[in-house]
Amino acid sequence: MKLLRYGPPGLERPGLLDAGGAIRDLSGLLADIGPDTLSPAALQALAALDPRRLPVVDGAPRLGTPWRGIGKFVAVGLNYGRHAAEAGMAIPAEPTLFCKWTSCVSGPNDDIVIPPGCTRVDWEVELGIVIGSRARAVDEAGALRHVAGYCLANDVSEREYQIDRGGGQWGKGKGFDSFGPLGPYLVTADEVPDPQDLELWLELNGERRQTGHTGDMIFSCARLVSECSRVMTLEPGDVIITGTPAGVGMGARPPRYLEAGDVVTLGGGVLGTQTQRVVAAG
Repeated sequence: MKLLRYGPPGLERPGLLDAGGAIRDLSGLLADIGPDTLSPAALQALAALDPRRLPVVDGAPRLGTPWRGIGKFVAVGLNYGRHAAEAGMAIPAEPTLFCKWTSCVSGPNDDIVIPPGCTRVDWEVELGIVIGSRARAVDEAGALRHVAGYCLANDVSEREYQIDRGGGQWGKGKGFDSFGPLGPYLVTADEVPDPQDLELWLELNGERRQTGHTGDMIFSCARLVSECSRVMTLEPGDVIITGTPAGVGMGARPPRYLEAGDVVTLGGGVLGTQTQRVVAAG
């Protein structure tokens, strides 16, 4: 299934995407899509529905984050070798983990807002892992049993705050409002039989900037879920974004950072696509 939420910010309704690409409304059956919806039993019940019996949503409504109730927004740094090289950093011996503030979460096509005074805002296409059941100290072999599904993510980053300010604080540079677009869908795990076999790409103003494959990750999705579960309890609704391939603006020569008026488009096969306009803070 491809689960989604549609409507104005704060007023999103639950839905799903049918086989023909139409949005079907789930609000007659669910109040919302949240952590309780992501359990194996709840997803199994939704999968048993016939989408053709659900109301069609007319038009092209705004899409919000595909689920609410994100308790933890965990991110992984330097998980592709070529990206580590373009950043001038060593390949890590174990996963590099940091957090994005949940207040940065936004819909897949919402604007990216450049914070006042910031001039080094950058893009990063990533695969997101959505947790469906509690995971604490799980081994790698069983880690993916705790995954409800996957989503597309743009780990928007402000490099001055990330690298230079205060000696470098990744959370500080990656948690501004609008810096966490997720979606358009939460694609359930049954539709992603191998999360290490997904193409990722990103374009800036129609020009390809990133082309990658999740098979090139240094640490696999299963390894990341296992490692995260050893240092925190993962709860339903938590999301782990898994690192970006090469091609970020910081790595260009000369560097190319986002400016008001730019348009960022990214995709990942079955995960769908995102498109964001870049705007200056009002």
